[in-house]
Amino acid sequence: MVLRSFIERRPRFDRVAITCVFGDPFDSRSWSGAPANLAKELEQLGVAVEAIHPRLGRLAKWSVAARDMAAGLGRPLHGEQLLRGLRARRRHAAQVAESAARLGVRHVIHTGTFDLPAADRAQGVEHYLYCDHSWALAKANHPVARRYNARAIAAYDQAERQALSGLAHVFTFGSYVRDNLIAHYGLPADRVTAVGSGMGSIEPYWGPKSYDRPALLFVAKHLFHAKGGMLLLEAYDLARRRRPDLTLTIVGDERSRAFVGDRSGITFHAHLPWTELQQRYRDATLLVQPMLNDPWGQVYLEAMASATPVMGLNRNGLPELVDGGRHGFLVDRADPAALSEAILSALSDPQRLQRMAAAGRRFVLASCSWRRVAERIAYS
Repeated sequence: MVLRSFIERRPRFDRVAITCVFGDPFDSRSWSGAPANLAKELEQLGVAVEAIHPRLGRLAKWSVAARDMAAGLGRPLHGEQLLRGLRARRRHAAQVAESAARLGVRHVIHTGTFDLPAADRAQGVEHYLYCDHSWALAKANHPVARRYNARAIAAYDQAERQALSGLAHVFTFGSYVRDNLIAHYGLPADRVTAVGSGMGSIEPYWGPKSYDRPALLFVAKHLFHAKGGMLLLEAYDLARRRRPDLTLTIVGDERSRAFVGDRSGITFHAHLPWTELQQRYRDATLLVQPMLNDPWGQVYLEAMASATPVMGLNRNGLPELVDGGRHGFLVDRADPAALSEAILSALSDPQRLQRMAAAGRRFVLASCSWRRVAERIAYS
């Protein structure tokens, strides 16, 4: 009935532009493919979609960095810190406004806040945001945020508040982020909607699978520490003393290989193609991803679609994804001993793993698709 009402209604816009600071919005490699997948499904709903890719040249970056340092924000430790400042955001926003005017677009969906606050609202252009996190949540366990000075932290928080102001609507991946935007930033509840996310390139798995093998998986393209990599390695060492047959496959970037060292039973892969990554999901008995502060966790959805149960910390967005523990394991403490015990307990009951895998796959296939995301954005 809900889907039928979606189809019978007209979308809120006939034509829209999607922006992405970290790559071409139509490129599936940009921001985990979210902009490209959203664009494709909006077009299937009859919405014409344009792409806007604002970016700063080298000289502009030097200029912004120099002025930020003069304002006491410190030397940028990496490119993302530079983009968090209000000067960089305003330059990106000006580019978005110029491109929207050139394209004749009156509605713009931003896939992040680094090209906001909007610069053309006075001309009647409406701006929307689709996001998976907020600065207030990210900075708690950001790998280098603790090295930002107090003035920079305050400036970035103010810049985020300005970026969020004046938006026609904000769409979040999950309720965890939606609640934070309302509570921390004061956004009206009726202008923030949790719409979920889709599945990317991982195909659902329906084939035979044994849950007797103690085969763990961990996937982190970057941010090894923040994704829980070090916590897992310590827990793995403890668990393997009691289960010498325990194995762990890690898919990460090459810089993470050094953290693994010469531990027995661990296989490390750097940057696997989608088809090979898909096979690792299917081969695993349990995805163990104790993320310290991930507000959503696309990797959990990919594992569940592959009939692999997931395990993570009982915080942030994971309880929402696993329905409080119905199709995934929640560990209360970010402690190696607690995680080790949870791993051993999960592996001791293959039938429970099989039931949990089936429940997780049902949830993902019923609730997590880019078509549903596009419908919720276009019709809500």
